[in-house]
Formats: sequence, structure tokens, C-alpha cells
Amino acid sequence: MTINCKDCPLRQLSAFEPFKKEEIDFMNRFKTGQMEVQPGTHLLVQASKSPQLFTVLSGMGLRYKSLENGERQVINFVFPGDFIGLQAGIMGEMGHSVEATTSMTLCVFNRADIWSLFRSLPDRAYALTHLAAVEEHFLGDALATIGQKSALEKVAWALCQIFTRSAALDLLKNDTCPFPYKQQDLADALGLSLVHTNKTLGRLREEGVLLWKDGNLTIYDRHKLGELASIDTSVPIVRPLM
Repeated sequence: MTINCKDCPLRQLSAFEPFKKEEIDFMNRFKTGQMEVQPGTHLLVQASKSPQLFTVLSGMGLRYKSLENGERQVINFVFPGDFIGLQAGIMGEMGHSVEATTSMTLCVFNRADIWSLFRSLPDRAYALTHLAAVEEHFLGDALATIGQKSALEKVAWALCQIFTRSAALDLLKNDTCPFPYKQQDLADALGLSLVHTNKTLGRLREEGVLLWKDGNLTIYDRHKLGELASIDTSVPIVRPLM
């Protein structure tokens, strides 16, 4: 059953900017339906030209880039509220792939209609530009972290980002959030070997900072994790929702 945009559960979260009535009306016209996918489904494939764009209504996934030597670089972890496919919508084809890690529900939009945002509703067009700027900012932080920080700082930065975003999405339960990924996924995101990643997680666990087990991440010492990550976790994350 397709959810009307005015009843979208994500709109109730503090992580997202509020909608104006005309924006809700526009999004209801822009949205063509919903799609349910199972873990392992490729929503978008590198170098492909997808006719659709998506907003993640629920579930999690991975953005990654395949390399010529068969390796991969994880670009980001996909969360509810993420808008995916913009690259194909603007540039014609994807520069990376997006895969579902869990079961996911997605709002579906027609790629060909994206230009109607710019023609008909400048506020929605600005929201799209805002999202692109947020993604660019994140990738800059990620590049600096991967290139210049120690393994301990890298892992702390990544898990602090995950935990802070989960809190904004109201996914926390007793300082625990879902993190349904593999250690190899985290290693591929941070440019570390699996062995190094495992040892670093073990050190954080032994020092009583966190525990990642059975698809859940528990943070015992937010202050110490934030210090290691050099992130101010008190700053709220607020961004547009497509």
C-alpha cells in the first residue's frame, strides 16, 4: 500500500526539515509508487542508466564503487531518508552501485520528471541542491579521514557518524542502533584490511567504548568516541527530505 507523502513517517523526525503544503502536493505528484526489495538487491548499478530515483523509506544499504582490479570502495552506508540515483538523474549514468543490505521500502520517482522540480518548485530544487552539498561535504570529511587519520580514528569516526545519524532517525534503543553490516564493509569504507579493522574494533571493545555484535552497535562511552572521531555529537543533523 503506497503511503501518501503527507503521512510519511520520516516527516515526523527532527532529522528532516519541515515541508510546506505545496511541497507535499508536489511530492505526491512526483512520486510514482513504492517498491519493496530483499537483501542483496542492486537498486542501482555502476555505469547503468536507471529510469528511476528513490528515497529510502525504511531499511539500509551500501553505496560502493567497483574497481578494475576487482576490489571495491564503500562510499557510504544508506539509511532511511537517503535520496539515491541523483547522479544518474543529472549525469545520465551511475558512477557507483547501491545494494540493499536489509529488506528495504523505497519511494519511487521517474528520473525524467526531475527537471520539473526546477521549473515548478524552486524550494524543492533547492532541497535537491542542499542534499548534493551535504553529500559533497561528507565525502570531503571521509577522504580526509581515510587519507590522514590512524586506524583507531578512522573506525571511531565512521561508527560515530553511524550512531549520530541513527539517533537523528530515532533508531536508538538503550544506546543501541541497528548496524546490519559486515566488518569487511567497514574495512572497505575506510581503506583498512579486515584484520586491522577487527583488531581496532577489539581495542574499542576492550576499552569499554562500544560493542558491535549481531547486527547491532552499542555505544557505552559517547564522549570518548566523539573525542577519538573529532566529531561534535551535540550538533543536530537537519537536512531536506525528498
